[in-house]
Amino acid sequence: MEVIHKIGRRKTAVARVYLAEGKGKITINKKDMTVYFPTATLQYKVNQPLVMTNNDGNFDITVNVFGGGITGQAEAIRLALSRAMCEIDAEHRLILKPEGLLTRDPRMVERKKFGQKKARKKFQFSKR
Repeated sequence: MEVIHKIGRRKTAVARVYLAEGKGKITINKKDMTVYFPTATLQYKVNQPLVMTNNDGNFDITVNVFGGGITGQAEAIRLALSRAMCEIDAEHRLILKPEGLLTRDPRMVERKKFGQKKARKKFQFSKR
């Protein structure tokens, strides 16, 4: 099996995932996954497509991720892994699609407008 390359995005985070057959080692930006994502919820998000398709020990995964915060990065990796699982076997799509793991979340941060305090918050108006 050759190396499978997929890209996932979330907010401003971009993740490039490289899948090769192996023992289940996940490396993110040249660090172990448990070091890069210390919380259990972020580790769960990254492993979710692998666990749902019963591939959680079959592939060595190398990830390059940049931009955004750690939650956005974890969700970008999840999307890329879900896309890779679908390329390995088309049957995986039937498992991942109903869970929403193949959908790119389009929500982005709204820009701050000129003359306002934040994106929606206005400066307080006083009659004095």
